[in-house]
Amino acid sequence: MAIIDVVVIPLDGQSISVSKYIAEIQKILEKLKIEGKIDYQLTPMSTLIEGELHECLMALEAIHESPFDQGVERVCTNIRIDDRRDKLRKMNEKIDAVKKHLK
Repeated sequence: MAIIDVVVIPLDGQSISVSKYIAEIQKILEKLKIEGKIDYQLTPMSTLIEGELHECLMALEAIHESPFDQGVERVCTNIRIDDRRDKLRKMNEKIDAVKKHLK
């Protein structure tokens, strides 16, 4: 199970705001979630994607391409991948593990 932290930065040359592009990315991820391919979570600074690595990488390609499909000519995408194979662990379980130490 992989957890990927991704930031897509569309450089459209018109605005410093990217929220309209991120909204379209969230629609793509929601479709993939409904299809049972991935789970995801929007955060204030990035998006987390969770699932089998090959499904996550396909999702990454789709969301990286999304701003290009909207006419943007340059997109920078930063990713971090946590791919743990010794046990199945969901992103919320990782948070719960830290919270146990806070009690």
